[in-house]
Amino acid sequence: MINKYLCLILAFIQTFLFSAYEHSDTQTIGVNKYMAYQTFEGFGTSSCWWAQNIASDEQADEIARLLYDDETGLGLDIFRYNIGGGEKDNPNSRIGDPSRRTESFYVFNEQTGEYEYDFTRDANARRMLDAAVKYGAKEIILFCNSPHFSMTSSGHASGGLEKYQSNLPKENYGAFVDYVLTIADWFVAQGYPVSAISPINEPQWSWGGDWVNQEGCHYTPDETVEVLELFATEMQKRGSPYKLSGPESGQLSPEYYEYIDKFFESDILNAFCDTYSGHSYWLDNNYQVKSETGKKFAEQYPDKKLEMSEWCELPLKIDSTTVESGIYMANVIIQDLNLFNAVSWQSWTAVNGDGLLDFRDGGLITYQRYYAFKHFSSFIKPGMKRVEALDSFNENSRIASTAFTDGRKTVIVLVNNGEESEIRLSGVYCKAEIYRTDSERGCENIYSGRFLRKTTLPEKSITTFVLT
Repeated sequence: MINKYLCLILAFIQTFLFSAYEHSDTQTIGVNKYMAYQTFEGFGTSSCWWAQNIASDEQADEIARLLYDDETGLGLDIFRYNIGGGEKDNPNSRIGDPSRRTESFYVFNEQTGEYEYDFTRDANARRMLDAAVKYGAKEIILFCNSPHFSMTSSGHASGGLEKYQSNLPKENYGAFVDYVLTIADWFVAQGYPVSAISPINEPQWSWGGDWVNQEGCHYTPDETVEVLELFATEMQKRGSPYKLSGPESGQLSPEYYEYIDKFFESDILNAFCDTYSGHSYWLDNNYQVKSETGKKFAEQYPDKKLEMSEWCELPLKIDSTTVESGIYMANVIIQDLNLFNAVSWQSWTAVNGDGLLDFRDGGLITYQRYYAFKHFSSFIKPGMKRVEALDSFNENSRIASTAFTDGRKTVIVLVNNGEESEIRLSGVYCKAEIYRTDSERGCENIYSGRFLRKTTLPEKSITTFVLT
């Protein structure tokens, strides 16, 4: 308690000293290291729906380097591997897009008349996983969009025959648990750094009926808890060396807050899980809703963490090759870090039109979202704490900011959504490195040397300051 009040006093002094630096003609930014928030755990991306389509060692290696290498890539920490629902093997699949039909490890043996595991399958995606680990992926999260189609009520992994009906019958809950844990245990036995399993994805959406564009499964809040309780109980029995993540709520908003409450009202899940996982869809630039959710979660569950495990621009409206697409993504990341207090942030598709990389004219290209992501992932590392960014930006300012520190260095990311602006940095530092993305640059190092107090942010730009 004494330390808490001491930090508040120091925070007040820091704020007072900061105000003395303010100039009416120059916007000022500083950092209050005494007001600390979440400890960050990592950035990542998922393997849907592209990893199974990477057809060569060379492609896999280049993509993994660009995503996970600390020196020449994004330096991501987390790789989300999809345990597919097997629609590629389903002769009656309703999913029209072949690229969204997954190949499962769970295969029907016509000779025995039973399903068996074959871990030689999904070879392309596994090769991509191997390359990611080679280049520095420290955590593997195994996630499902749906149970295997053989376990569902409809016989499809694309949802029930009617909307808003769970496609997993209760009598198959146990089979689903064993299926996921058997696969996870195999990956662990091979030496993969599996940190968590995530068996449920976006349970509140309707999934099924006439909408069968991908694998998915609806669960009510009570069904979600019942399934995940079985996972937690069985994982405790087995002594599983990985966490239970979930339930990948499709929207972190008050409208679906019941999923959060039901999750932690469960004595089993409350004791077993320290993190709630959700997605940031449909809330871009909605500061009020994100702030409301973040504050409510922090107040209700101060000993729990919130992770943002999936986002891409939906619907995709901005040209991915323009700086505007990168700026848009950078704003969302800052919102989720500041307002949700997210301890991790993971993008959806890494290689696709709405992703970070893509194939065009036979070659691999980097989108501006890639460089936007790099402004965070290359400099904000696991273990760093988010601290208060003090700024003199008025309510109408077009500059967004976030700040992190490890006690030795401080990282400040600024997104200038408007016109060119001069800023002044406050604080005591010796050295500075400055990285910039704008219409002409992609996270380019534009300065390295002694600490400079004044700098100019070009219009529509992202700037990262690394201060020591």
